[in-house]
Amino acid sequence: MTNSIEEIANADCIFVIGSNTTEAHPLIAARIYRALKKGAKLVVADPRKIQLSAFADLHVRHRLGTDIALINGVMNVIISEGWHDKKFVEEHTENFEEFKATVDKYTPEKTSEICGVPPEDIRRIAELYAKNDKSAILYTMGITQHTVGTDNVKSLASLSMLCGKMGRESCGVNPLRGQNNVQGACDLGGLPNVFTGYQKVTDEAAVEKFRKAWGKVPEAKVGLTIPDMLTGALDGSVKALFVLAENPMLSDPDLNHVEQELKSLELLVVQDIFMTETAKLAHVVLPGTTFAERDGTYTNSERRVQRVRKAIEPIGGSKPDWWIISELCGRFGLRSDYTDPSEIFDECAELTPQYAGMDYGRIDHVGLQWPCPDKDHPGTMYLHKGKIARGKGFLTPIEHRDPAEMPDQEYPFQLTTGRSYFHFHTATMTRRTPALVREQEGGYVEIHPADAARIGLKNGDPVKLSTRRGQITAPALLTDRVSEGLVFLPFHFGEASANRLTNNALDPVAKIPEYKVCAVRVERADEPAQGE
Repeated sequence: MTNSIEEIANADCIFVIGSNTTEAHPLIAARIYRALKKGAKLVVADPRKIQLSAFADLHVRHRLGTDIALINGVMNVIISEGWHDKKFVEEHTENFEEFKATVDKYTPEKTSEICGVPPEDIRRIAELYAKNDKSAILYTMGITQHTVGTDNVKSLASLSMLCGKMGRESCGVNPLRGQNNVQGACDLGGLPNVFTGYQKVTDEAAVEKFRKAWGKVPEAKVGLTIPDMLTGALDGSVKALFVLAENPMLSDPDLNHVEQELKSLELLVVQDIFMTETAKLAHVVLPGTTFAERDGTYTNSERRVQRVRKAIEPIGGSKPDWWIISELCGRFGLRSDYTDPSEIFDECAELTPQYAGMDYGRIDHVGLQWPCPDKDHPGTMYLHKGKIARGKGFLTPIEHRDPAEMPDQEYPFQLTTGRSYFHFHTATMTRRTPALVREQEGGYVEIHPADAARIGLKNGDPVKLSTRRGQITAPALLTDRVSEGLVFLPFHFGEASANRLTNNALDPVAKIPEYKVCAVRVERADEPAQGE
């Protein structure tokens, strides 16, 4: 997030796009409600009628995969009405004329043809966002999990900069992270192209820095993304895979193909706290610990580095993740003499400019937000204050492109996926929690009543969903939360796994699969739905 969670409560306008915030990020949703009580305006752009829709000043239901067109249409209105921040654009951005030439094509009428949103609603979004002083953008995987996910994010960044809503309190572009330490994993090198602090592995100065610290560094080249690893498993170029606290046999797209890939490995090692769907395929399972059995840090969505404290000793033969990894490092001739997580964090701070001013003492209570470059620095509430980090923000001209797979005669519906309120991610933990299982026992498919009537479905009837990659059966939930022609599946439930259906087409830059849209056939099933 460019800004902080608490700042949301003081925004004048909040634009939520591609985020079912109340179900996926309920604590952040509470800040939205606080802002509304203070008089803030709320705009929601989501193909489904989510809970926030009931509180929104405007909810638009654009077609799946048309975010760029919608954002371009909003920016077209802002520029044509002269509502953009001309001084900010002049002083803090570049490429405005080329950017404007693209945006000029997306009149409200043209945009409406693409995304299905009435022109007057496009104009209203533009007015609410541009004319309110402190306007914040919140998004999640409804924006990123597309073949144009990177471009979606760039478009939102351009919208924020166009209106001078960057580098200011209660403004900015704010991705809400999907897990509690996604930000920390990225910060500390959990990406194939960077060391800690996003220092590029192809930068010789960075390589030399880490070589001095660690004694040895692998060849300076970009590593493999998860899709590349799995493809490599199938073609034999990847022989072994170490999966740490991840469950690709439920979370990755086109699961039938994923299973083939994992079974092709010579060695699959899974480190987890439960015997997950992926762990069942492993040659070796290493027993990790829960958050309550280890010390360390998490870095949350707002870049806040926080302490995690051990409450109990590890149960049975389980060991903290850091200890297992350290022991493995020792077997490979790397440093393995760590005796406490604080030593690891001190090394991270020494090598990571954004963390340089942090230690366990300083983050003992509420944590610190990076960048925190020295011991006297208080941490950074919001980014880009006074100056865009790259010098000037680049206004990127982007054209709308259709999703990789569109409906046709054989697969006439569109499928989108997401979370339900009572379960988390692959439900490795939540489906072992009786109170949550009582609230939502198993999977379901949301379908519009008009579509259900045409197919001959009643509420609870078994529905067979088929795509070019597989099929599942789940009970029907008739609801107008989805539009006609659209069905929705939560992805938590292995017996009705959404990712047996989803498309593994990738964003070419971020290599994120297009989980959020694919073509699907919907039929009444002969056999009972799962859970019956």
